[in-house]
Amino acid sequence: MTTPAKQLAGFIAKFDPVIARFARSCRAVLRKRFPTAIELAYDNYNALAIGYASTERASDCIVSLAVFPRSVALSFYYGASLPDPTKILSGSGNQNRYVSLDRPARLNDPAVEALIKAAIANGKVALPTSKGYLVIKSISAKQRPRRPRVVDVRARRR
Repeated sequence: MTTPAKQLAGFIAKFDPVIARFARSCRAVLRKRFPTAIELAYDNYNALAIGYASTERASDCIVSLAVFPRSVALSFYYGASLPDPTKILSGSGNQNRYVSLDRPARLNDPAVEALIKAAIANGKVALPTSKGYLVIKSISAKQRPRRPRVVDVRARRR
């Protein structure tokens, strides 16, 4: 039987090597930031989401790493209710907001850290005190391609 860690490594490996490396680096930063959080992995239709939560319930998620074929973002489950004085949050839904990541170190920027602290403070359930662990919550049978389609420019000229 495959371990959750090996399953998650396989999910990340489906992406372009540059995006996969970036996702692994961001995950390492978040794992260090949330050593007691429960990681919830969802290999969904549109993206891979790795949430950091106080319980195994998605509604107790503080932040998620959202991995797309061309980008990685830090998603706040209740981002619409967070104070955002520097206006770095994107999205217009009723609940979720995100910060596009251009480098793993962006996770340590003061404005991002302030959002993370506010998200922790807004949490209904405190983070556990024991060591965190990984749970594979879902794997969609049908998924969009994890690597961007490569277009052969020479073929278009013919």
